[in-house]
Parts: sequence; C-alpha cells; structure tokens
Amino acid sequence: MAAKEITISSGFSDDDSPSRCELLSMVRKHSRSLVEARGDDEETSDVEMDSRFWNRVFDLYFVRGRVSKGREEDDMIFFVKNMSMDAYGFNDSMEGAPPFFVRRWAPELEKVFGENPTDVDWRRSFFLNLIAHTSFSVTVAICSIQDLRKHQEGENLEISPIYKVVKTVYASPSRVNFQLDFKKAVETLPAYPNICFAVDDFDDTFDAVVLTETDHCYCVLLNAHGGAALPAESGLVDNDRQAKKITLFSGFVSYPMIREAYEAGRSRFGSFLSIGHSPAKTDRIYMRGPGGRGEVEVAVSGIADQSHQISGPPSPLQLSKKGLGIGLGTVVHKAAEAASVLAKQAYAAASSTRKSDVDLIPLKCCLMSIALPWDYIAHDLLFKENPPVNM
Repeated sequence: MAAKEITISSGFSDDDSPSRCELLSMVRKHSRSLVEARGDDEETSDVEMDSRFWNRVFDLYFVRGRVSKGREEDDMIFFVKNMSMDAYGFNDSMEGAPPFFVRRWAPELEKVFGENPTDVDWRRSFFLNLIAHTSFSVTVAICSIQDLRKHQEGENLEISPIYKVVKTVYASPSRVNFQLDFKKAVETLPAYPNICFAVDDFDDTFDAVVLTETDHCYCVLLNAHGGAALPAESGLVDNDRQAKKITLFSGFVSYPMIREAYEAGRSRFGSFLSIGHSPAKTDRIYMRGPGGRGEVEVAVSGIADQSHQISGPPSPLQLSKKGLGIGLGTVVHKAAEAASVLAKQAYAAASSTRKSDVDLIPLKCCLMSIALPWDYIAHDLLFKENPPVNM
C-alpha cells in the first residue's frame, strides 16, 4: 500500500497540523540515505537534502507537536551543529566543544533556538531528538549456550534465561566515563555520532548477574518500546507500528571468552582498566556487537580471590546472526543481600561440582553502557520489521 502523501501546512492549528504518525510516514519516504548506509541501493531525494524540510518537520514534531508526559516529561531539545562529520568520527578524546548543544523547550522554535538556523544540521537534529525522546530498556541475562543455539536454529521462538534483569535506560549523545574504584560516574564526554545508553547504578543493578558454569552465556538486549519513534496514535498511516517493540541490539558471549579476556588483562580493542581489589579485581571489558555493530562496556569481577593474572592474547570468536536477532560478539535489582547470597552459592557450587577444574571462577558481569551509531538506531526505528527478541 502506497504511503499517504502529506503536505506540511504553513499553518499550525491543531486541526490541520499533521500528526506524529503522518510526519513519520513522510520522514521514512525522505530518509533513503539511511537505507543506503545499510547496503541497499536507494536514491536520495532532493527533499532529504533540503534543510527547510527538516527544519519544519523538527518544529512540528518536537516543538509545536510536543506530547506531554506529566511530571516525567523531558523538555530538553538537542541541536546538532552544522559541521562536517569528519571532524567527529568515533574519537573519544575529541577536544573542543561538543558537536551538539541543548536547549529547554518553548512553544516556538525561535524561542528555543534563538540563533542563526543555518548553524544547525536540522536533519541530524531531528533524528537525535527522535532517538533521545524514545523509550528504551536493556535486558541483561544469563542463558545456556544450548538454549541460544536452539533459538538460532528456530526451535525456540522465546529464550528462557537462567536469570535476567530488565532496566530502563536513556539515550544520550554523551558518554559517561565510569571509574570502577569509585563505582560512579566522574565525568561526561561527547559521544556523538554514537548514542550511549548508560547504567549509572550498574554495580547495584547487576550485582546478582554471576556466570558460574562454562556453558553459561552473558546476553544483552536493547529494545525500543514507545515514545517519539513509536507514537501511540490510532487509525493513521503507520498504525501497524504502534506499541511495537524493536530490538536494536542483541548479542551474547560465552563464559570461556569472558574468562579469557578477564585473565588476559587486554582485549583487542585496547587495554583494560584493572583495579586491584580484595578479594577480586574488577576489569573494564569492551565487547563488540554482532557484525561489529555497537559496543558494550562491562565491569567484570571474579568472585574467587585471585593472587595473580595470567597474561596472554584473547582468542576472539564471532558467529554471524541467522536472522532471529541473536548473534555472538567477539568479547565482547536485586537487593545486595540477595546478590551476596547468590554469589556465595555460585562459588560453593563451582567448588563442589567442578573439583577437577580448579580454575573455574564465578564471574560477576555488570553492564555499564551500550553505544551504537545514531544512523543505525534511526534506521531500525523507522524501517526494521524483524520480530523482537523475547526473553
């Protein structure tokens, strides 16, 4: 069915302004470059390159068409500077001013922005706000490798985790530089064009996520499930996407791979940040997503006391996805009392059932952040039709 052609009116009354669903339909039509970036052969329309089009859509969607959420409403509006993206890249040590700025919402765009509109990249600003004002959750789970393989082969449509934690996260063009010794963020740095989903209380949230068996896998899912990109409107063009959950990131890594990286003290992406602890050390480990898409930052600590580190290169392993949403990366709330009990039980179980394997160490894995390029997220929010990963 052909998409409904919508003309952006010069008037802004409630009666003739297009709805968010109608605006999204129009945005999809003029966002073919996002499809091109994913390898499909599509022509970029003239409208897609027209800053006036994106300025008007931005105004209608996030200023005049703002949806109230009561006390929890986010009234921050992001603007991406009109500069070459070559100046940004993915360099975490980027110096100078960030490539974006933030303003508080006002009823008119001129009052929000108040500067020369040519200073803003309106297309990228629209997509940054579309992402920032969408609702996301992350699922961290322990699963068996056998269950994951059955899912890949189509035997299990839904994965049954051994243990899981679901946490609301927020999209940000900035990344948090966590310090493992202080267990809190000490600074925030620009991440754009990456979008980061940080878990500030990672040490408490995931304190009970402990891998205790060699067939355990550490699984991470990032889902979008409402907000700006999935507006709850009925009877309109894209009603089929209402209340839809979209999986933006899905990956898992095995216990042996985490263990090897943890002991090696160095990953293929750079040095770990190793902090000496008693009874165990904590390492910052970076895991690449399936197909090299995205990066997951995890704090890994051994429950058992380790008196030395084994040095040596990791042996990254990568499996391609088979169309069901789960892939294998390359190496990559419960109460504290419950977590402590679980950790003790895990160590006792490992000691009693694996006496022949004296090196088995229960590993606690606390997700700190997920980072994905903005255009990957925007593409999936607009175009992805694959069913979400259920766990």
